Amino acid sequence: MFLHNRVSKKELRKRVAAEPFSRTTISFYRYVYIANPNEFRDHLFAYWQSLNILGRIYIAHEGINAQMSVPDHNVEQFLEHLNVEPLLSGVPVKQAIENSSSSFFALTIKVKKKIVADGLKDETFNSSDTGQRIDPLTFHKWVDEPGTLVVDMRNRYESEVGRFENAICPDVKTFRELLPKAVKQLADKKDQKLLLYCTGGIRCEKASAWFKHNGFTNVYQLDGGIIQYAREIQQKGLKSKFIGKNFVFDERMGERITNDIIGKCYRCGATSDRQVNCANPPCHTLIVDCEKCSTEINSCCSDKCRDELNKAKVAAC
Repeated sequence: MFLHNRVSKKELRKRVAAEPFSRTTISFYRYVYIANPNEFRDHLFAYWQSLNILGRIYIAHEGINAQMSVPDHNVEQFLEHLNVEPLLSGVPVKQAIENSSSSFFALTIKVKKKIVADGLKDETFNSSDTGQRIDPLTFHKWVDEPGTLVVDMRNRYESEVGRFENAICPDVKTFRELLPKAVKQLADKKDQKLLLYCTGGIRCEKASAWFKHNGFTNVYQLDGGIIQYAREIQQKGLKSKFIGKNFVFDERMGERITNDIIGKCYRCGATSDRQVNCANPPCHTLIVDCEKCSTEINSCCSDKCRDELNKAKVAAC
């Protein structure tokens, strides 16, 4: 058995499209010490491959971060397997609100130095001293309280298409940039109530600990992130205070939470939340554009990238 994918992406897409069953998109994470990440990686790959699971999973000494596409008929067996794995037993699992068979096309499990690239040296602070987790309904109630600061722990390309109303959204490209910038931006508000949120909760684990390390005294984090918030608010029939789309890190690129379109085309400023990567491979920058501009500039982020792409096509002929 090969413990890695050996099939082209084009062929993988065809295989998934031809499947006669539905899939459920699932995510989970856990900060837990893993003594041998490579061995654990191979063990998980072999078993999850046998269940026809697809997804992208990162494993490090500090834990695991997983986004997966599981055949509906194997979900129960998958969850049972999690609960018999000593390192994963009882791990909170989140299911997407928009299940799709197009979220992943291959099973990829990588061993990394960290499961989230945060740029922090964990030995310099207590990363386990996190903010208090609050459930989605409590977060929903507190988000409008006077004096409360709601802080988005995601990147600019995520918050520009969806966010909590009145949230503070630091203008950054990466989580590594976000942490020092957010601490500096809120330096004079260390005694105010901070409500942190991110996609599924993992970034808030480190972020809340970093805020506390830097003297913030009233730090809370949305348990389960936007994914769990959207599901519970929908189940309760409440009006979501998160508006727009929740950016997700798979082929779908987003789950619609409300019908609000809050993004703007980077080129003409028209209302849009259509996100695409620049079609010029060396660039591949993620942008928000409208269909009109995308057509005019060949799905590129700039005239320069369009010209480079056209030259490459001519050279390849």
